[in-house]
Amino acid sequence: MKRSHPTTATPFRRALCTALVTPLAVLTAAGAARAQDAPAIDSGDTAWILVSTALVIMMTAPGLALFYGGLVRRTNVLSVLMHCIMSMAAISIVWVVIGYTLAFGPGNAFIGDLSMLGLAGVGVEPGEGETIPPLLFMMFQGTFAIITPALIVGAFAERMKFSAFLIFTVLWSVLIYSPLCHWVWGGGWLGDDGALDFAGGTVVHISSGVSALAAALLIGKRIGYGHEPLPPHNLPFTVAGAAILWVGWFGFNAGSALGANGSAAIAFVTTNTAAAAATLGWVSVEWATRGKPTVLGAASGAVAGLVAITPAAGFVSPMSAIAIGLGGGILCFFGIRIKEAIGADDALDVVGIHGVGGTWGALATGIFADAAIGGTDGLLYGNPGQLWIQTEGVLATMLFCFVGAIILLKFTDVLVGLRVTDEDEMQGLDLSEHSERAYGSID
Repeated sequence: MKRSHPTTATPFRRALCTALVTPLAVLTAAGAARAQDAPAIDSGDTAWILVSTALVIMMTAPGLALFYGGLVRRTNVLSVLMHCIMSMAAISIVWVVIGYTLAFGPGNAFIGDLSMLGLAGVGVEPGEGETIPPLLFMMFQGTFAIITPALIVGAFAERMKFSAFLIFTVLWSVLIYSPLCHWVWGGGWLGDDGALDFAGGTVVHISSGVSALAAALLIGKRIGYGHEPLPPHNLPFTVAGAAILWVGWFGFNAGSALGANGSAAIAFVTTNTAAAAATLGWVSVEWATRGKPTVLGAASGAVAGLVAITPAAGFVSPMSAIAIGLGGGILCFFGIRIKEAIGADDALDVVGIHGVGGTWGALATGIFADAAIGGTDGLLYGNPGQLWIQTEGVLATMLFCFVGAIILLKFTDVLVGLRVTDEDEMQGLDLSEHSERAYGSID
């Protein structure tokens, strides 16, 4: 006899299904809610920061390497290229091992702790409010740590020992750059005070400019400086380097928005606008005062504008960027004469462009910042206090970096000596330090 199947469930079966299914539904709903609330990687943000990281790496080499390499004499070009390449190599390791944790570890108001030593706990899963992997953020910030000490190279080009350069660069990165980065971006006292630095006006440019001044004063002038011409040996190199820097700076500034968003868009536009305005400003003043515009002036003006807009890039309008760029071009044109006034041989004008340009940019941020763009108003929008906060940051950065650089240079001098011999300097560092020539074979 065929067994019949009831079309309706018994009360017992209904109760059993309810007992089994209801907790499962609750757990499923809770799991879905947790998944929805959990931070997730945004592919667009991640892709943009990957590209930005590559762009900033490109700024050191080939960008800065070519820019500086063209400005020195032909017997020293390889030494400058070597400094830039070795900055990339040495600081990449230093940043991974200890620099990152000192800059972004919880720590205190002045320096991070060692909780992320060797990138401990730094992985690919984003934390609350993050849309990119922490490991990518680390690498993006590492590109800033790489280029900043490389900028200082321009002050002591053509006369510093390679061994001294390596020791000073590593010490400077750990003991000056990382703490300063923590002050501004890592939860330190300047950031808590409300100082605005979108992409490195104080952290990168003032720090390198002031440290460059210390190096130029302590190491002394090049042989023949002030008595014989020391012209750039390859201006096409310098212009090519400046062009690469201009392109790479979009990653530097727009990448500092840490996402493919409106903040990145405004930083992209203000960066290009300020660079263009500064180029026009520098060339115009040069033309008016010296009779002719120069290619070197155009390249220098572009870099000056990029430096000046860096701290303000995500906080100001494009029209304000024109004012900041013009100011940067004009001020840096006259700023390169600082070395003449104080008797320092800042060989490649690091102080005049990065020191002066970074200072102007940091202060200009306190003047032109617009809350409708970056969340904070400056002097022109009714908040004069922001200009004072920016001034405080500038002065603190200058004092810390100048004194710190002097101490580290003195220490390096005791260890290995800072400067090559007169004979080696006359021969050129390419041969005396690296046994190579950029042009032609070694006899």
